[in-house]
Amino acid sequence: MTAGGSLPLTLRIAGRRVVVVGGGHVATRRTLSLLEAGADVVVISPAVTDSLASSIGRGDVDWIRRTYASGDLAGAWLVQTATDSHVDDLVAADAEAAQIWCLKGGDPEHATAWAPAVARVDDVMVAVSGGGDAGRAAALRDGVAAALQSGELPMRHRTHHPDGFVALVGGGPGDAGLLTTRGRRLLAEADVVVVDRLAPHGVIAELAADVEVVDVGKMPDHHPIPQHEINAILIDRAKQGKIVVRLKGGDPYVFGRGGEELIACRDAGIAVEVVPGVTSAISVAAAAGIPVTHRGVSRGFTVVTGHEELQQLPASRSHTIVMLMGVKRLAETFAELIAAGHDADTPAAIIERGYSPTQRVTVGTLSTLPAAAAAAGAESPAITIIGDVVTLSPAWT
Repeated sequence: MTAGGSLPLTLRIAGRRVVVVGGGHVATRRTLSLLEAGADVVVISPAVTDSLASSIGRGDVDWIRRTYASGDLAGAWLVQTATDSHVDDLVAADAEAAQIWCLKGGDPEHATAWAPAVARVDDVMVAVSGGGDAGRAAALRDGVAAALQSGELPMRHRTHHPDGFVALVGGGPGDAGLLTTRGRRLLAEADVVVVDRLAPHGVIAELAADVEVVDVGKMPDHHPIPQHEINAILIDRAKQGKIVVRLKGGDPYVFGRGGEELIACRDAGIAVEVVPGVTSAISVAAAAGIPVTHRGVSRGFTVVTGHEELQQLPASRSHTIVMLMGVKRLAETFAELIAAGHDADTPAAIIERGYSPTQRVTVGTLSTLPAAAAAAGAESPAITIIGDVVTLSPAWT
C-alpha cells in the first residue's frame, strides 16, 4: 500500500454495525478494538478463539456460526476480513459492490480501508500507517507514544477548558533526570508553571515561550511570596481554565506544603492531581553513597527539619536521622542532640547541592561536624545525615 489515493480519517463507529469475517487471532484483536470503540460487532465464522467466545458469551458480540455468505454485509458500515484468501476476496468484492469500506487482513493492496497502529495517551490518539508494513507502523507508534508519555512532545491544549486543574509535581532533588515521566508529561501540557527554588529549573527552558512561569522560590529565612498568595495564584490560573503545574523540589508531601496547596485548591472547587517526587531525604543521601537503612547497620530512619525540637528522637546510632534544612543551626542542633543523650561520636555528614556538578560531602561526628562544615563554608541547599550508615559513604575515612 502506498499513501497515494488514501485519506486518513477517524471513524465514529459507536452504535454502528461492523462485520468481522473470521474467528482467529487477527479477528479477535480487531473485534476487541471495535468493541472498545462502541461498535455493534457481528462475527461470522464456524469457530472462534476462547477470547472471542468469552465476548460472545457475555453478549458483547453477535455470532453467526457458519462460513460467510453473500448478503451477510447488509446494514454494515465496515467489514474486516480475516480468513483465507478465497473467502476474503468474496467479502471484498461484496463490500465493493455495496459501497462498504473493507479492511482486508493480510492484503492491504486490495483493501479499501487500512487500520493504523494506534496509541492513546490521555485524551490524545495517535494513529500511524506504515505503508502496509504492520511491524513498522507499530514501532513508529511506540516511539511516538513514548515521546508523548515522557513529555518530549508537546501535549498542550490550544484552547482552555471550562475547568482548569492543578498538578502538584514533585521535581526530585534538582536533577531533571530524576523527574518522573508523569511529571514531565504534565509540564508538556502546562499553561502555567509555578516553580520553587529547589525544583529542577533546567526543565523550564524546555517550555514553550507562551507558558507563564511564576517563580515563588523561598530562600532560608526569606519568603518573598507567602504561602497563602501561592495558593491564590494556583486557584486564579486554574479558574481561568488553565492547566497549572506546581513544580516543587523533592516530594510535594515531604516538608513541601503540598498538603496545604491541595486543601486550598479543593476548597476552591479546583481539581488537583498529586505527582510524587524523589524526596531529597533519601536521594541526596544516596548520591553521597549513604543508604538510610542497611542490614546490620540501620533498620529505620526519621526525617525531620533542623528547626524542630529534637530531644525526642531515637538516640541509637543504628537509627538514621535525616535533617532537611537547618544548616545555620547545625552547631546548636547537634549540641541539643548530645545533651539529649546522643553519642557525641555518632557519625554525621552534610551533603550540599546533591546530584549537582558541585555536590560536596563533609563528614564528621556530632561533636566535630559543625566545625568542619563551618570551615568548609557549608550552605543550603543541604541535608544532614546522622547515624552509623554515614560510615558506608566513600567520603568516610
